[in-house]
Amino acid sequence: MYAITKKEKIASEIYLVEFEFMDLAKAASPGQFVILRIDEKGERFPLTLFDWNTEKGTIQVVCQAIGVSTRKLCALNEGDSILDIVGPLGRATDTKNIGKVICIGGGVGTAEAYPIAKKMKENGNDVTVIIGARNKDFVICEEKMRAVCHTVHVATDDGTQGKKGFVTDVLRDLLEKDTPDLVFAIGPAVMMKKVAEMTKEKNIKTLVSLNSIMIDGTGMCGGCRVLVGEKVKFACVDGPEFDGHQVDFEDMMSRGKRYHDKEEIALQQHGGVCRRGRAH
Repeated sequence: MYAITKKEKIASEIYLVEFEFMDLAKAASPGQFVILRIDEKGERFPLTLFDWNTEKGTIQVVCQAIGVSTRKLCALNEGDSILDIVGPLGRATDTKNIGKVICIGGGVGTAEAYPIAKKMKENGNDVTVIIGARNKDFVICEEKMRAVCHTVHVATDDGTQGKKGFVTDVLRDLLEKDTPDLVFAIGPAVMMKKVAEMTKEKNIKTLVSLNSIMIDGTGMCGGCRVLVGEKVKFACVDGPEFDGHQVDFEDMMSRGKRYHDKEEIALQQHGGVCRRGRAH
């Protein structure tokens, strides 16, 4: 059992949750993730590591209450416990000797981009961050990003905070002025797809962190398989980061929709409503 040592609401429906787990805190690196299970009847679901403290022996994840399991996690309080945490999983992000970097976080993906952007800045890279959200109520980590990066831009769909529009609108403006050495994107699949299409036109190296359906996180179940350069890869062990110009996003998004009907039934049984289809 893993006890919740801290819980904080950081935006509408989005919570920071901290667990005590010394071994994981010592081994964690930016870009890696954990797989959690709330109770014996619960599903296993992945969340990217947000932060960790090797002195306190704690790890932090950021979770949006959107499905049954994430709602269960977000409903717990400090002192409550969950059954399992496995990790760190996945390959760590290479953050050294890059140069000019644009990190893009869409929705809760902003929290997942935070440790990567932070480490890139620590390693001497010039880091610009673009935060995207539906509206001002869903903008997260802006102050933390401003504390660890050179420049931060915010885009909201309705213009209630930052530039009105999508992260791709901000990216387009930036690319008209300068050419970065790397663009890194993490968020909704359609957002990463649009970013990759835009940078491919300019031949700018682009990494995306894929959030495909995942079960065991060890490459055994094959649930997270994706097509990259027409080859089958497993997001859990080969990724989660891949060359955005090589990813077959249509195949990935199609696989991601296969269980939507079952998720809707599960949510209805737990008194919720499925809210998918967030645009980039």
